[in-house]
Amino acid sequence: MKTIQFREALREAMSEEMRRDERVFLIGEEVAEYNGAYKVSQGMLAEFGPKRVVDTPIAELGFTGISVGAAMNGLRPIVEFMTFNFSLVAIDQIINSASKMLNMSGGQFPVPIVFRGATGSAGQLGAQHSNAFDSWYANCPGLKVVVPSNPADAKGLLKSAIRDNDPVIFMESEQMYGDKGEVPEGEYLIPIGVAEIKRTGTDVTIVSFGKILKEVYKAADELTKENISAEVIDLRTIRPIDYAAVIESVKKTNRLVVVEEAWPLAAISSEIAYHVQKNAFDYLDAPVLRINSADVPLSYASTLIEPALPNAGKIIRAVKDVMYL
Repeated sequence: MKTIQFREALREAMSEEMRRDERVFLIGEEVAEYNGAYKVSQGMLAEFGPKRVVDTPIAELGFTGISVGAAMNGLRPIVEFMTFNFSLVAIDQIINSASKMLNMSGGQFPVPIVFRGATGSAGQLGAQHSNAFDSWYANCPGLKVVVPSNPADAKGLLKSAIRDNDPVIFMESEQMYGDKGEVPEGEYLIPIGVAEIKRTGTDVTIVSFGKILKEVYKAADELTKENISAEVIDLRTIRPIDYAAVIESVKKTNRLVVVEEAWPLAAISSEIAYHVQKNAFDYLDAPVLRINSADVPLSYASTLIEPALPNAGKIIRAVKDVMYL
């Protein structure tokens, strides 16, 4: 094992796949000459050249459309959005072209493309740069949606995403790019659609994904001090969702708390709660509780950011509620 940053794990995944397959290329704003807005692509221009690490104008709709066409014609683009908030400018190409093309063409045109970039809140960035669109994209058939929580998963999942023949939305966090973690040496892939039990427990299941897992771990540590054993599941992929992993855990713990950064209406947590009550109702000793961001645009004011987002304190309170403590 080696210890590297989240951004370095992403860079390794892209570079390894570009060395393995000459059809893979990276395109986006500031990915080349500037080495990436968050330095994810640092050094890649020097290795692969301007035809495979492509700087674009600030024109998400344009370079996304070009990339979808390239994927339909046999290339395997990685499209970097500086933030997924900016992907809304290109959402017509993502939803109406990339996600539907295989179906509309009767299987003649697969679209092997990865759309990746930062999602969710990253501090005082204001309402237009702080949205978690995970559940939006997960609502769309034809897309796969991946939200890794640590460097090892980021690398293994991104390599799988690049090799996948379907369009993949790959969501990161600006606040995680500097996080360090152990990453295996050599070649490895993590399959899309498989959750992982990060901590085993007996009293309650806590399900989450992405950077909010860090708050879940804090909560689990505090709960352990009170002799409450929490099983923590990292979904890693939210389309497809590994419902079986969640249901099997709930059958053991009999309680469930789901934590995510997105707004509460039509969220991933809503979907999980539905499937658990449908398939494991008789095992539940308490109603499923969800923790989401407040149902408001995120404020710029620092005093209003933390109260609007999921945090360890809210998770601890929810766990005690489902345990009737």
